[in-house]
Amino acid sequence: MAPRPRPAPSLRRVLSSVRWYVRELTDESAYDRYVAYVRHEHPDAEVLSRRDFERMRTDRQEADPRQGFRCC
Repeated sequence: MAPRPRPAPSLRRVLSSVRWYVRELTDESAYDRYVAYVRHEHPDAEVLSRRDFERMRTDRQEADPRQGFRCC
């Protein structure tokens, strides 16, 4: 008896995978990882707002020339 062919992945599943990939590639998911880390490791600590987190991240990148954040 021949094996049955696998069903094609649904469009929703494909789009979900593409969204995850793009978020990881652009580091859009960094805030989500930060929130999960703080809530797990430091449950009593205050979680920064998205705006404050992005400000902190940008300041760190500008302060470290090894990051290659700026061209000049």
